[in-house]
Amino acid sequence: MVELQTNPIAWDTLLDLSAHDGPRHVRLELAVRDAVATGRLPSGAVLPPSRLLAASLGVSRWVVTEVYGRLTAEGILEARTGSGTRVAARGGVSAARPAPAPVAAQRRPRFDLAPGVPDLRHAPRALWLRAMTEVLAETPDAELFRLDGDVPAARVVLASYLSRARFARADADAVVVTHGAADGMRRVARVLREHGHTEILVEDPSWQRMRQVAAAEGLTSVPVPVDAHGVDVDALATASVRTGARAALVTPAHQFPVGVALTAERRDRLIAWARRCDGVVIEDDYDAEFRYDRRPIGALQAMAPDRVVLAGSLSKTATPALGLGWLVLPPWLRDGVRDAGASAPSTIDQLALARFLAAGGLDRHLRAARTRYRRRREALLAALERALPECRVSGIAAGLHVVLDLPAGVRAADVVRFGAARDVALTDIRRYRVSPDAPAPEQLVLGYGDLADPLVEEAVSTLAAAVREAAAPGVGGSR
Repeated sequence: MVELQTNPIAWDTLLDLSAHDGPRHVRLELAVRDAVATGRLPSGAVLPPSRLLAASLGVSRWVVTEVYGRLTAEGILEARTGSGTRVAARGGVSAARPAPAPVAAQRRPRFDLAPGVPDLRHAPRALWLRAMTEVLAETPDAELFRLDGDVPAARVVLASYLSRARFARADADAVVVTHGAADGMRRVARVLREHGHTEILVEDPSWQRMRQVAAAEGLTSVPVPVDAHGVDVDALATASVRTGARAALVTPAHQFPVGVALTAERRDRLIAWARRCDGVVIEDDYDAEFRYDRRPIGALQAMAPDRVVLAGSLSKTATPALGLGWLVLPPWLRDGVRDAGASAPSTIDQLALARFLAAGGLDRHLRAARTRYRRRREALLAALERALPECRVSGIAAGLHVVLDLPAGVRAADVVRFGAARDVALTDIRRYRVSPDAPAPEQLVLGYGDLADPLVEEAVSTLAAAVREAAAPGVGGSR
């Protein structure tokens, strides 16, 4: 939980001397008493030094020191050597309103096997702080007045980075900086709706947040099955003819949650479909940077920059808290998508992102993260083999999750329930189904991104206990 400063600086609190009668020191004393009593000067608030307050009020310094002295003697204020004068925690006639109670942080389970969360213990705090500090120190004053949200320097750096790291065909004009992948999806969906699109083809199963954003902008999801080779392009083309849908949302680098990569042959046919029906493919570049057995696969966007929107963010690579992402857009979408954003990330955030990328901060973070995640994935697979040898694990050596097939007769929903009772977070793959009532295998999606290394063995042991409990006679039953 983030704790706010408990002793706020109150140097700019308005003290109205004209509201009272009498000599200046009496009027100032009454004004301070009133500010404390009404809570405008809360308990612990630090008052300005006597010299500064005297200058701001146009009175002599003696007037301020006299008032400070009187109210300190009464216990309304307190003076601390080296830390100034402040409102006393409990001050005589003080009726300062108590500070609101902090909101309790959401408790996280001890064994976090939920997918989609990076290793928050190793978020690139120092690298990002350095980028932010340098930007604040070096940004010209005129840049601090920027209001329109468009920072060309950030777009130039992003285009260069994506061309180098994701093999994208991008120039600065094609790039839009967003608040994250969901914000980018919202903008694109809004413009597609304005262009007459009413449906969007989506992988089934898939990450629900992107579908929800599209639905909020008026696009109905049309499910397309996924198999061991990625999204079924033949089924996608058939659904397109049946519904008239000409937009598709896919995760070709590492499908979530099935965990496969779209094959080269299907990539070709997906682009051919988009050209044939005058369609557009939205490429959610999910987990693309984390491939452990070979180099990450290049972006689909490079094959058809006129037909593919590339969407990415720092949410999985660094931390969702930065709230930064990007789009690489075909020319015909650029103006509309830029206009569709209610607000852009701040100038400072965009410049910090540019510095973070240009100085190699993200590259250094990703190198360390790949090594850490690869070792953790190997440890997880080894522990699963020992504790649950009858369960098959699937998914390419990439990303932050694997898929676990459960033994015959064991329901994923039961394992999730028994796991929760043992303080382990588990996810039924049905959570990501577009059609939740359709037949589906009994599988769990196991995330290891934010699972502490020392807890891997114990987490799997706890999972195995939940599986055994779900397999006990009398548990579960027909759906």
